[in-house]
Amino acid sequence: QSVPIEKEGKMLASFRGTVQHGLPLEIGDTVQILEKCEGWYRGFILKNPNVKGIFPSSYIHLKNAHVKNKGQFETVIPDEDSVITEMTSTLRDWGAMWKQLYVKNEGDLFHRLWHVMNEILDLRRQVLVGHLTHDRLRDVKQHITARLDWGNEQLGLDLVPRREFSMVDPDEISVTELYRLMEHRHRKKETSTPASTHHLFVHVKSLMSANLGEELEVFFHIYDGRENRPLSERFFVRLNKSGLPKSPEKTERQCTLFVDLGSSDLRKDVYIVVHIIRIGRMGAGEKKNQCNVQYRRPFGCAVVSIADLLTADSKDDHLLKVYTCNTESEWSQIHENIIKKANSRYNLSGSNTGLAVALQLLHGDIDQLRREYMVLFTRGVSITRKLGFSDVIMPGRIPQTNITFVDEYHSLVLYHNNSPRWGDQIKLPIPVDMFRGSHVRFEFRHCSTKDKGEKKLFGYSFVPLMQEDGRTLPDGTHELIIHKCEENTSLADCSRYLKQPFSKPNLPSNNQTLKGTKESFWITSFLCSTKLTQNGDMLDLLKWRAHPERINDSLSKLKEIDGSEIVKFLQDTLDTLFGILDESSQRYGLKVFDSLVHIINLLQDSKFQHFKPVMDTYIESHFAGALSYRDLIKVLKWYVDRIVDAEHQDHIQQVLKASEYIFKYIIQSRRLFSLATGGQNEEEFRVCIHELFMSIRFFLSQENKGTTPVAQTQAVFLRTFPAIYGELLKIFTVREVAGFVRETLGSLPTTVHPDCPLEAVKLQCIAKTVESQLYINPDSRCILLPVVLRVLQAHMQEQRDLVMCAQILSSMLSLIKKEENGTAVSITYVIMTTIYTVLEITSPCSPSHYVLCCQGEFVACLLALLRQMSDKHYQKLLQAFSSKDDLRDFLLHIFTVFRILIRPEMFPKDWTVMRLVTNNVIITTVLYLSDALRKNFLNDKFDYKVWDSYFYLSVIFINQPCLQLESFSPSKRKKILEKYGDMRVMMGCEIFSMWQNLGEHKLNFIPAMIGPFLEVTLVPQPDLRNVMIPIFHDMMDWEQRRSGNFKQVEAKLIDKLDSLMSEGKGDETYRELFNSILLKKIERETWRESGISLIATVTRLMERLLDYRDCMKLGEVDGKKIGCTVSLLNFYKTELNKEEMYIRYIHKLYDLHLKAQNYTEASYTLLLYDELLEWSDRPLREFLNYPMQSEWQRKEYLHLTIIQNFDRGKCWENGIILCRELADQYESYYDYRNLSKMRMMEASLYDKIMDQQRLEPEFFRVGFYGKKFPFFLRNKEFVCRGHDYERLEAFQQRMLNEFPHAIAMQHVNQPDQTIYQADAQYLQIYAVTPIPDSQDVLQRDGVPDNIKSFYKFNHIWRFRYDRPFHKGTKDKENEFKSLWVERTTLTLIQSLPGISRWFEVEKRELVEVSPLENAIEVIENKNLQLRTLITQCQSRQMQNINPLTMCLNGVIDAAVNGGLARYQEAFFVKDYVMNHPEDGEKIGRLRELMFEQAHILEYGLAVHEKFVPQDMRPLHKKLVDQFHLMKSSLGIQEFPAYVRASPVHFTNGSPRTCRNSVPSIISPDGGRGVARRSLFSYPAVNRYSSSSLSSQASNEVSNITGQSESSDEVFNMQPSPSTSSLSSNHSASPNVTSSAPSSARGSPQMAEKHKHSRENACLSPRERPVSAIFPNPLDPAQVMRPAPSSWSLDSVKEGMPHSSDSGGRMLCPPVPPRPPYSVPPFTPSPTECQSASLVSNSPVLSGSYSSGISSLSRCSVSEASGTELPTGDHPPHQLPPPTTLPNSVSSSSDEPIRRENKTPPPYSVYERNNPRRPVPLPHSLSIPPQTDPPALPPKPHQLRTGSMKLDGTADPRVPRPRPLPRKVSQL
Repeated sequence: QSVPIEKEGKMLASFRGTVQHGLPLEIGDTVQILEKCEGWYRGFILKNPNVKGIFPSSYIHLKNAHVKNKGQFETVIPDEDSVITEMTSTLRDWGAMWKQLYVKNEGDLFHRLWHVMNEILDLRRQVLVGHLTHDRLRDVKQHITARLDWGNEQLGLDLVPRREFSMVDPDEISVTELYRLMEHRHRKKETSTPASTHHLFVHVKSLMSANLGEELEVFFHIYDGRENRPLSERFFVRLNKSGLPKSPEKTERQCTLFVDLGSSDLRKDVYIVVHIIRIGRMGAGEKKNQCNVQYRRPFGCAVVSIADLLTADSKDDHLLKVYTCNTESEWSQIHENIIKKANSRYNLSGSNTGLAVALQLLHGDIDQLRREYMVLFTRGVSITRKLGFSDVIMPGRIPQTNITFVDEYHSLVLYHNNSPRWGDQIKLPIPVDMFRGSHVRFEFRHCSTKDKGEKKLFGYSFVPLMQEDGRTLPDGTHELIIHKCEENTSLADCSRYLKQPFSKPNLPSNNQTLKGTKESFWITSFLCSTKLTQNGDMLDLLKWRAHPERINDSLSKLKEIDGSEIVKFLQDTLDTLFGILDESSQRYGLKVFDSLVHIINLLQDSKFQHFKPVMDTYIESHFAGALSYRDLIKVLKWYVDRIVDAEHQDHIQQVLKASEYIFKYIIQSRRLFSLATGGQNEEEFRVCIHELFMSIRFFLSQENKGTTPVAQTQAVFLRTFPAIYGELLKIFTVREVAGFVRETLGSLPTTVHPDCPLEAVKLQCIAKTVESQLYINPDSRCILLPVVLRVLQAHMQEQRDLVMCAQILSSMLSLIKKEENGTAVSITYVIMTTIYTVLEITSPCSPSHYVLCCQGEFVACLLALLRQMSDKHYQKLLQAFSSKDDLRDFLLHIFTVFRILIRPEMFPKDWTVMRLVTNNVIITTVLYLSDALRKNFLNDKFDYKVWDSYFYLSVIFINQPCLQLESFSPSKRKKILEKYGDMRVMMGCEIFSMWQNLGEHKLNFIPAMIGPFLEVTLVPQPDLRNVMIPIFHDMMDWEQRRSGNFKQVEAKLIDKLDSLMSEGKGDETYRELFNSILLKKIERETWRESGISLIATVTRLMERLLDYRDCMKLGEVDGKKIGCTVSLLNFYKTELNKEEMYIRYIHKLYDLHLKAQNYTEASYTLLLYDELLEWSDRPLREFLNYPMQSEWQRKEYLHLTIIQNFDRGKCWENGIILCRELADQYESYYDYRNLSKMRMMEASLYDKIMDQQRLEPEFFRVGFYGKKFPFFLRNKEFVCRGHDYERLEAFQQRMLNEFPHAIAMQHVNQPDQTIYQADAQYLQIYAVTPIPDSQDVLQRDGVPDNIKSFYKFNHIWRFRYDRPFHKGTKDKENEFKSLWVERTTLTLIQSLPGISRWFEVEKRELVEVSPLENAIEVIENKNLQLRTLITQCQSRQMQNINPLTMCLNGVIDAAVNGGLARYQEAFFVKDYVMNHPEDGEKIGRLRELMFEQAHILEYGLAVHEKFVPQDMRPLHKKLVDQFHLMKSSLGIQEFPAYVRASPVHFTNGSPRTCRNSVPSIISPDGGRGVARRSLFSYPAVNRYSSSSLSSQASNEVSNITGQSESSDEVFNMQPSPSTSSLSSNHSASPNVTSSAPSSARGSPQMAEKHKHSRENACLSPRERPVSAIFPNPLDPAQVMRPAPSSWSLDSVKEGMPHSSDSGGRMLCPPVPPRPPYSVPPFTPSPTECQSASLVSNSPVLSGSYSSGISSLSRCSVSEASGTELPTGDHPPHQLPPPTTLPNSVSSSSDEPIRRENKTPPPYSVYERNNPRRPVPLPHSLSIPPQTDPPALPPKPHQLRTGSMKLDGTADPRVPRPRPLPRKVSQL
């Protein structure tokens, strides 16, 4: 007996651990003790064994335990009930998971599990206290294990194999037994077998009714509506006057269980019927009278179908409606009427009347219910049985009643009813000894409300219960005679009336007086008894001695008697039969034998099977036929001998079916004889038995083809034969019986007929033999084993009855496991005989469904065989192979089978125990077999296939999920490691060892094994990684020796890494380990440099793949995911040159963009793949989601998809280029249908450019600093394109959400090294301004804003950020003297937008802008802003005039209050001019700009006056006055000539170019032009304050935080290219500090301006434009020449003498124009042509083309005539007549139809091979250059970088990536 040892204990109190080395512990913690010293223990807590410390011994309660493996690795095992141990560990595991359920919001399971855990803890407490009885302890354990299994299943934990509630140790039992336990528990879990018996629980709560006041009796019974009869006894409840149960404390009086309902009783037409009787006055409404007599009167009836309870919620109470009958005479049928819904015969007894009851159906055996519903039975519940016997009759079980038996029963009283029908059901439990002579008397009394005394007797009936011959009253209906009597007749003396007749059918014929009476009384009787009978034949047989002449008759009639009657008198019947046999065996021997056979076979019936123990008891205790054995053997042999010749085998088969019990009688009879005679005639008996078996063997040896009667008889005998073994063993020795069995089974015919049923039965017989006591004995087993294995082997080889074969083999192996030290011979014999066959069956070559059904069983058998094998067995097994080929096949076979066993689908998901046993067997076997592999298949005998199979198996073994211990809970991991160790490491060491043995044969496995070995090294087990990673060094070395490099190794590593890491394998530790181990290994190699390069490449790829995987784990698409994918994609392209991986990641990135609705970026991304394809007919294989198609078709599909996405992203200009390229392809193939659609799509994109609003994005510079950022972001800066409407604060918040651990830096300075190296994340974010490259488009005068907006914010490489600061001493009087600007220009590696919303900054330039240059910029920007607002006001693009008012007010106010004066003070003073001689030109430029500003202000005030509303007139007057003050403060009396001569340019261009414009908007007077800009599109005020130039310094912060109102920032605009020009671009030049004279910066060359003009040689005359609109760009006459103009502000009246509107008012003076060039006009865009021809009211084009813009004051307008009057040097040019253009077609029109038959066009080769337009395309979309002039109208200017550049050449700033090899044909 174990005693408490100082190894394990429980904490009695909490210990804080405040002492040195103290271990903090909580109350209840379990600790393991390592050392003891003076009242202190040192040890650890089981929950965390890694932390060790000391704690006081007084705090510990020691537990009983024993130590396993004493020493360093000892295991302490507590001596407690295994169920308790399991419960404790399981609850610990559940605890952690239970909290996770709360976190995951799985509330339902959370609460259910909580309840179950509490229940288990309560039950655990009961077990630990130790006060439970044995039965109760068993029940509690069953409850505990049921709940543990439920919880494990709900939480997805492992299935626990159990036997008798205790966990089974897999090492203690055979694998086959383990499999059976698992299978049994799994099946039990999967399919709960439906219960065959059901019980109805009824609990009466109360009767609710308004008119109570009398006591009630309530009767429940179950009623069969189909047969109209009650099925059960009645349950009776008494209610008090309030309708509540009397004696509520006695629950058994109000609760019952209707037991033993069959499944057939749970149907819709079976009902619960409730009759309610009131006890009181005759009439319910009667007044209380003096009469004290209480009558039982009908109250009501309720009915509910049992089928309704199957669906209803069992927890709810049922309120049953109570009905009354309309006439009392129908009371006995009220329930039938309610069931039939005969509404006219009953009605509700009251609207509020209802009976509240709880009804619940319970399923299963009654004993099972007692355990499951313990509370129900302990609280008290009565049992109500079915009428008669249940479906299964139990011997000696007489149904008990729940109603206490009384001498009297009073029926209810029916009012004024002379022929009442009561329908009462009464049960009379009468003891058997009192039955004879008993009778039942019925008394009839008259009741009256007038009589106040006793009810008057007027008649009676009676019926005796047993007839004179001993038979009981027959079941059925009986008509009884009513005997009249006087009121005061005494019936106490029964003898006075018992002599009278009792029923009418029994009346003698001469008694006419009683026959003629009309009155009679009807009863129905039903006997339920296991002792009494109503059968006369049965009585005759039992009383055979009284009538010897009837014996023959009685024996013949026995077969006709009902079985229930026979089993009632089983013992008496058997005594009778053997009595007859003893007395006259010669005469009745055969008949007695047949009768015995009949009774034995009767007990085989399921209804009477419970009487078998009765017969067994009879044989053991009561049977006394000591001589019977001779007759029984004789008759049995007689029947067996007749089998072969008999025609009808039915009776013989019945005899053989009963042979088990016949042998029982034979053996018991012989034993009784031996006891009586001292063992006489022993030899004679043995001879008889031997002869009997010879007869049996003879009939068994008969060969039969097909299902002959003899074959069926043989099968019948074999089924019962194993049951005889036990009986024979009572007399014969084990070896003798084994000899009988061997010879009997050996006599069976060996030739097999597939359709013969004997084969299956033979196997069943073998199965029962193996499980019998005979086989368990080792002595007999040696004799039986050969015949058993012979039959088994035959069936297995032919794969017949494999399920049974598996069961037999399982049983045999289980037995071998139990006797491990037993007979080694039998083990070897079983193993050597069956292993090959079992291997065959478990191999994948056995495809039949039949094999699959039992494969699990055979797997268990194979594992059991292998586990049983020792060194000797393996040696013997391997030596048994005659040739190498056989051994090779065997090894391949077994490795294949092992691979199958490792598959996840081999066993159910929760069978971890079985999987671990399987793996343990596999690794043990592989260790044995690897020796054979080394010895037989190395060096010159090397066999690649066997070795490959070995390595493949090893890799799969290590990677299987059930061995990944890291994914298990700590307790589960500990258990596995203690039991099996880490099997992955063992297998890894074995792989390494085998690899080292290979030598030069290693080359056979390079590169094939690189992927599998890489997968093994990715397993997160440090020891395994340390063992396996060096193999890669070995592979590199051998590959280097073979081919001088290790490209193959590199390629394979890279390919596999991607797929493996995307599956979640690998981690940062692995990357570091891979790097360090291999670098160390290659230190001394000659190829060290290339090795380092490979390792570095692979390591860098791992970094990116790990980052990518971490990013992809996040939920929604964010910048991090996209950035990571871009980084990986570029790595595959530039560094690894892996085209297929590159394309895969292109599509992953594309999907991410689509999900995030980044349509423009999605287009650019897909364009990367599009660029890899050519317009060729090469076939492409199926790849990703693309079908098998030609390269042309795929490129066409990609083009259409990209166009669609460019359209959705409002990047229509890029879509137009692709439309054209596709159109050219369609045209070259004469596919005019698709060509037409493509042209319409192109036209629709032009329409969208002009008609739809495009939001202008903001750009933000983001710096990611610190080591905690992913590799692709770490310590890098990016520029990001913001989302629509996204401003700095929103963007900053979004970035902080994406990087929740990041810290936002509050300054814009470059961070230092401490930030770079910090273990944190720092974000630095500020807004930046784009610097467009397309300056020529933006500076062109006639281009609408809709077009310009695209070039402002697309294809941007460079961005600018300005920071104002003061250099030197700050002048407090005038801060402009020292106000410098630090300008940072950022250059990206790719232009925005592109394949990502952000790109890394490649170059950073920092320049400082001097105060003077700053002042020039500020004024230039303000001038530009003013011009823009004035133009918008003129063209009515403004909803109101407020922006212009505010701007004018701000500028004039600032100037008056010293703004411009401060500039004068700062830069126009002598000191400054003397000190800065180099700034002379700049000072002149500043002066010009100041005058220009005043000039613009004057013009702006004129426009303002025209549009200003009445209520703002005073402000306008104030502005005019202040303007005059400003002029005078600047010293301006009249504007200089250069100001007067310079035209005012408006950014919108000529009014002519606006679609909706009308000619009258060219003057300040304005027309009614349609406003085309929304409220959001007003140009923003300067980033510095626009109202006060002197307040700039105070607004430095606005640039840092980036709080800009709009992206149209006028502060960042470029100085105008010409000194005489007031026009300006929206973006500043990068060379702001250039000191070149401004006059040197000329306008763009005309050739550039005409870049888009096209030669019209190929156009038809109708389409060909006039030369004025489409000039030849090479015409020397069109070279730009400046033309002086004397036109000035003062000459307005001269130039426009007749300008007036329809009202006759004079027009305000327009802003002077730019000096015109004397050149022909430049080509307008197609939109201009269209607007001119479709929108303008006049067919004549207005304005002059001399300067490329229309002057704002060149022509006067006559609205009435609708024509423009030309002025200037050039006559107006006639346009061709307006042509009908196609309607705008959106890109969602029908997809262009591909035509397969691509006939080449009849052009010359020269024409076909040359492109049709000179517009440069990106290298992906461009066609080789041409000299042939194009035939298409001009296209919009297009610039694309990266994938869409202006020309085919790469940008010099971007390093060219390694070219990708053309492998697209495979994609």
